[in-house]
Amino acid sequence: MNGFKKFLMQGNVIDLAVAVVIGAAFNSIVQSFVADLLTPLISAFGGLPDFSSLKVTVGQSNFMYGNLINALISFLLIAGVVYFLVVKPYTHIKERAAAKVESKTRDCPECLSEIPKPASRCAFCSAEVAPV
Repeated sequence: MNGFKKFLMQGNVIDLAVAVVIGAAFNSIVQSFVADLLTPLISAFGGLPDFSSLKVTVGQSNFMYGNLINALISFLLIAGVVYFLVVKPYTHIKERAAAKVESKTRDCPECLSEIPKPASRCAFCSAEVAPV
């Protein structure tokens, strides 16, 4: 029981729980934006009051493909926001941090072991190398 308690109190588990709650709240905002503002605006050009009313009836079954269109628009909006506000900045920061870290080692020309750049002799094969 102690291990489970320790697992739950780790920072990344709590961060993940907060992210899920905020993601659910953001999802409801995007759903409302799509259903109440965006799809009526788009469908105004097509003459329909709302995509959610679009359906195909086969026998006794109704296939509400308008709801699917709303869901696809919501997904694309959420994916775009996540990409441009989370993934792209994180990738940029990560690339900048990686560029700052310059390698302090080089390969020995004889044994191909990693040695420090200012070394004049390889610690593995004792070959003389020119310092960089």
